[in-house]
Amino acid sequence: MISVVQNIAIDCADAYALARFWSEVVGCPLHPEDAPGAVETEVMLPVGPLLHFNQVPEPKTIKNRVHLCLRPTTSREEEIERLLGIGATLVTDRREPDGAGWAVLADPEGNEFCVLRSEAERAAMSPS
Repeated sequence: MISVVQNIAIDCADAYALARFWSEVVGCPLHPEDAPGAVETEVMLPVGPLLHFNQVPEPKTIKNRVHLCLRPTTSREEEIERLLGIGATLVTDRREPDGAGWAVLADPEGNEFCVLRSEAERAAMSPS
């Protein structure tokens, strides 16, 4: 027997608002039954586990031990700028002068996530 990952649960103060932010990040809709004031909401990813948001009373206090890593379809720099424009904040810049590395951002409730290089950027740096 095995277990299948059903969802990735993210605790938050406002489940609907944070789900809307992540819906915009990944370009996928919220569950059709979700509405403002919902204490649980989901972002419907096309494959794999759902992003599930649980409203909890306690605030985030420490660094995430588990986080999402995003690989953009555009350049890493364009995606970082887009995400900052919709409410993310830069936490740690781990980008290297040669183009390697990543940036650690946080969503509006402080949950960290990484923005990696795109596949095209990775391929351009690969030795031939």
